[in-house]
Amino acid sequence: MIEKVLKQCVGIDCSKDELVVCFGFMNSEFTIVHKALDVFPNDSKGLKKLLKWTEKLKDPAIPIVFVVEATGVYHENLAYFLVDEKQTVSVVLPNKINHFAQTLELKTVTDRVASKTIATFGLEKKLDAWVKPSPLFAHMKQLTREREQLKEERTVCQNQLHAEQHAAFPISSSIKRMQKRIKMLNEQIAEIEEEIKIILDENLWLKEKIDNLCTIPGVGLITAVTVVAETDGFNLIRNGKQLTSYAGFDVVDKSSGTSVRKKPRISKKGNKHLRKAMYFPAITNVKYDKQYQNLYHRIEAKSGIKMKGYTAIQRKLLLLMHALWKKNECYDPNYLTKKSNQFKLLEQPILTALTELDQVCS
Repeated sequence: MIEKVLKQCVGIDCSKDELVVCFGFMNSEFTIVHKALDVFPNDSKGLKKLLKWTEKLKDPAIPIVFVVEATGVYHENLAYFLVDEKQTVSVVLPNKINHFAQTLELKTVTDRVASKTIATFGLEKKLDAWVKPSPLFAHMKQLTREREQLKEERTVCQNQLHAEQHAAFPISSSIKRMQKRIKMLNEQIAEIEEEIKIILDENLWLKEKIDNLCTIPGVGLITAVTVVAETDGFNLIRNGKQLTSYAGFDVVDKSSGTSVRKKPRISKKGNKHLRKAMYFPAITNVKYDKQYQNLYHRIEAKSGIKMKGYTAIQRKLLLLMHALWKKNECYDPNYLTKKSNQFKLLEQPILTALTELDQVCS
């Protein structure tokens, strides 16, 4: 008797040189069956072989999803190839796979076992399809991340230079080399910033949207470009809750009975580049924007922790940038005041009608 297939999935464990693949399906009794395992090279020939291998095993009448574990950059060629071949792909973070594997009580951890786990995860969970990012935003993301790395290198060099200059026996030749290195890093940072400006000048629709984001006090050009690039132009962001979770600003609260009472904190299980980009804008915004200044002081007074206030402002600013991007509007500091006044105007006719109704009833 041929088993009826309800759902089928290909779990792929990626590494630099090879792809360990497991084909699995869920039958009519909701039992997961791992039908086949194989290994393919992580190159163009290996990707084509993987697709042919899958075509032989799958049931043509049932949709199939390829579940890929995000492994640095080694999964990217595979994901792009499969999407170009009109296949449904889900890219899953390693921590999700690891937490799921713990529920299976696995005693052996190998690449083959990992591919089986990924296939099982894909069959048991409902996953979002991965969408290929825009080449424009991917280019900008690469530039902003490179700039961030160069700034970190410059900070290290500046600290080393400061230490060498204040040593008991400073070496002039070492100081000169460090100064040259810092100068070179400054030039490269300026070069990247100029390249970003050229990209914006070539895409006026994007420049207009970025300029709108820069009207928020504290948000500069690099901050706006970083946020837009890291979120792929907010393409996959459906709501504010998803955005805060993606950035790692979602609140984790652990409490159980009377013994477990941990302080609420942000998860930080998200895009660290977004959180880093929002840090200095939040500090600047608190100085110049009264609306967010009041929120900061209220949280600081309640908790006694300044960083809690700044974190709340970071989250608020990120949500504000999302809203302005979607609406293609500039920042209006009096927006909330105008909105409350509109509600008051709407309430007046309602109150009048209710008064007239009371008179009729009496």
